[in-house]
Amino acid sequence: MEIICITNRLLVNGDVKNFYDKIEKIAKAKPNKIILREKDLSENEYKTLAKKCKSICDVYGVDFAINKFIVIAKKINVKNIHLSITDFKNNLSNLKDFNYVGVSVHSLQEAKEAEKYGANYIIAGHIFATDCKKDIPPRGTSFLKEICENIKIPVYAIGGINNNNICEITKTASNGICLMSSLMKSEDPEKLLNQYRSMIKKMYIKQ
Repeated sequence: MEIICITNRLLVNGDVKNFYDKIEKIAKAKPNKIILREKDLSENEYKTLAKKCKSICDVYGVDFAINKFIVIAKKINVKNIHLSITDFKNNLSNLKDFNYVGVSVHSLQEAKEAEKYGANYIIAGHIFATDCKKDIPPRGTSFLKEICENIKIPVYAIGGINNNNICEITKTASNGICLMSSLMKSEDPEKLLNQYRSMIKKMYIKQ
């Protein structure tokens, strides 16, 4: 089971240097991918952040993905893009140069559409309650399981995943999990990722 990091610099105390330090700590811990999610930034602000984060990921050999900003991804030669289902469907003709295209989905219908139109993987959520979406009820593992059983491309779970509920994810056919808050707030991302990996391994051994 793979682990993807979704960034949120607003969860990192301090200035942008602290954010870059956090990204380096996470990259050093070797997640399977880091997706730069900072959707509130302007294109120029995002580009500056993306160039630095890409260089950090390159040093540690970690896959790096641009979220939302297709033009920026092409300008700085990032071959992985992640999009909302709406942006994905509206930009199908602009995605041919990417090696991997990921799509966020919130229903089985959206998952099927993403697969139909050529997405390489999807991120499905949110699975458990999370502070990021306090007013929206979580969809639960039954939702995740339904998607995994009905599409063939890789599925990654997102939303409120922690060491108390990760065992529920391993009971589905999910290809992995996405972590944001726990990694962004962690003082020791490498230790945290290793803890998750250890827990995942033990869960699969029990099954």
